[in-house]
Amino acid sequence: MDEQKRKKALQVLSQIYADARPALHYNTAYELLVAVILSAQCTDERVNKVTAELFKEHNTPQTMLELTQEELEKYIFSCGLYKSKAAHILSASHDIVDKFSGQVPSGFSDLKSLAGVGQKTANVVSSVWFEKDAIAVDTHVFRVSNRLGLAKASTPAKTEEQLKVSIPQADWSKAHHWLIWHGRRICHSQKPDCGNCPLSECCDYYADRQEKQKGE
Repeated sequence: MDEQKRKKALQVLSQIYADARPALHYNTAYELLVAVILSAQCTDERVNKVTAELFKEHNTPQTMLELTQEELEKYIFSCGLYKSKAAHILSASHDIVDKFSGQVPSGFSDLKSLAGVGQKTANVVSSVWFEKDAIAVDTHVFRVSNRLGLAKASTPAKTEEQLKVSIPQADWSKAHHWLIWHGRRICHSQKPDCGNCPLSECCDYYADRQEKQKGE
């Protein structure tokens, strides 16, 4: 993507999704952390339904540890991968209590030391709760950024590296949400709605589709 198209794409995204916010429901750093762990391969809508019940009595690491793994699994069963997610949540809760005085740590390496917390989850918590400049690359961000041409990478890690170059640092956290919402509303995985996309004139994927259609 050339410089002119890059700036245009970011400008359009910032205008359309100016009020974009996380879809997950949370009130504390711990609730956000748990919700993001649960969101792996699961919709935010489903996670919100699960945490609405779970967080009634178990919304701190201390109260979460009142549950056995089997009890926690029953709460989160519908999120999928419930056995590993339950184990990770309980392990992370233990570490938060024992190593970080009951508070979700703000340091990136400390966050990643928690069970179930990889690069994406650490970036989400850093960005959303601690208001640090970070880009979390989930499936939507990976798909949309590579289709547009803001990145040309085969992995989320490489995509994150390239987005940090393509996007001004002050916009990293906001751009994360712009790309997510564009992926949800228009740039779908199977059937992207290119005909109604305000970014089509900036988009490498759309340009490639047009070229292929001309050659058919």
